[in-house]
Amino acid sequence: MGERREDMLPEYSSSVCVVLVRPETEGNIGAVARSILNFGISDLRIVGRAGEWSQEARNRAKNAQVVLDECAHFDTLEEAVADCSIVVGTSGKREDGDKTSMRHFLLPDELPDRLSGVDGRVAFVFGPEGKGLMNEQLVQCDLLVTIPTWEGYPILNLSHAVAIICYSWRVYFSSNAPSGSGGRLLDPNLRRQLRSEISDLVRLLPTKEHKRQGIEETLNRVIMRGLPKDDEIHRIIGVISMSKKSFSKD
Repeated sequence: MGERREDMLPEYSSSVCVVLVRPETEGNIGAVARSILNFGISDLRIVGRAGEWSQEARNRAKNAQVVLDECAHFDTLEEAVADCSIVVGTSGKREDGDKTSMRHFLLPDELPDRLSGVDGRVAFVFGPEGKGLMNEQLVQCDLLVTIPTWEGYPILNLSHAVAIICYSWRVYFSSNAPSGSGGRLLDPNLRRQLRSEISDLVRLLPTKEHKRQGIEETLNRVIMRGLPKDDEIHRIIGVISMSKKSFSKD
């Protein structure tokens, strides 16, 4: 658990970079390195901070050390995104009034569709933990995105915000479902068999007649609510069949 496999990075990895503008703590930089590699992205760029990484950054990066080792350093945001076709700024500050002119936001799940036809690299830019991106940095961005957090406490930890944006990208562009998450579309014939078995079982239950319909509906609804796979339905049908035999003997 937690180890990194030597799989090839996804195709979209080469067209995305994550830019941190003057991050305040090296621990967060390490956590960001881990977060972006979790979603198949390895191009990390740091503005206004250079030098060797501390042990804290290394520890927080876990098995994403390569991201720290290959991280690029720049003096300005303009230099960091010079090779990018689209620059996306992120912010949790959603002010009202006169300040809204530069704060018209998209949501994370809207970004991939909007940018799917873009040729070239897309930069996701994150500001420092304390203040976020300033207005002079926001104006350098082509699009702005905000994560729909609760208004009572809207500012996310830096690595958490990065992870949410990268997750949206991964879900949109990846055609490979994680192991164990596929096969959720139940075979129609198996669904009919399950409902028939449940109906037969309920008819055998020693209960009052007017309760049978409600019991049958509840069993169908509760079982299907879990979106069971075909093999799980086979096991459930097996249990129902054994139960039917038991009631028949009685």
